[in-house]
Amino acid sequence: MAYTLPELGYAYDALEPHFDALTMEIHHSKHHQAYVNNANAALEALPELAELASGCPGQLLKNLDKVPADKLTAIRNNVGGHANHSLFWKSLKKGTSLQGALKDAIIRDFGSVEAFKAEFEKAAATRFGSGWAWLVLQENGKLAVVSTPNQDSPLMGKAIAGCEGTPIFGLDVWEHAYYLKFQNRRPDYIKEFWNVLNWDFANERFEKKLAGCSCAK
Repeated sequence: MAYTLPELGYAYDALEPHFDALTMEIHHSKHHQAYVNNANAALEALPELAELASGCPGQLLKNLDKVPADKLTAIRNNVGGHANHSLFWKSLKKGTSLQGALKDAIIRDFGSVEAFKAEFEKAAATRFGSGWAWLVLQENGKLAVVSTPNQDSPLMGKAIAGCEGTPIFGLDVWEHAYYLKFQNRRPDYIKEFWNVLNWDFANERFEKKLAGCSCAK
C-alpha cells in the first residue's frame, strides 16, 4: 500500500493572515508530496516492510531498526517528513482555545501556560537549521517540549531523534514553512503559530494517548 498525500480539510487561505495561502499551497502540494513520492519509491525495494508501512507512517518510524542500513536515511527522512506533515496539517485551525485535560496537564508540568509557550518558542527559535519543535507526552505521563533536526520525529526514539514521546503537536521550522511571508523572522512565525494551533485536535490527541492510542495520525 502506497502512502498518499492527505487532504488538508480546509482551503489554502483558511489560515490567513497568520499563515499565507501561497506558502500553504507550496508546502502541502510540493514539499509534502515530494516526501510521499520519495517514501513510496524507497519502500518499493523493501517488500518485507509492507506490513509496517501499511498503517499510519508513525508505526514504521517506531521500527526503524528493521530498515536495512542502506535504506535507512531515505526512510527516516521521507517517511518522517510524511508523518510530521500529516500531523502538522491537522494541528492547524483558527479560532480554538486551550482547555480541558491538556490545559490542566500543561499547567501541571510547566507551571503555567505562559511558561509552556515560552519554552516551546525557545525550542523552535533555537533549533539550528531545519527541524521541528514538539509538545510530546512521555512514557511517564508527563508533557515535555523537545526539538528534532530535519524530519526526525520523537517517535523514532532517543537513539535516532535524541528524544522520545508521542507528539501532541509540532511546529515545522524549515524555512520553506515560513520564508515567503516572514523571510528570516522565524520568531515572528512562531508567534503566529498560536493563532492557528488547533487546540481541539491537540486535546483530542492527548486524551486518546492517555486511553492507549499512540498512532501518529
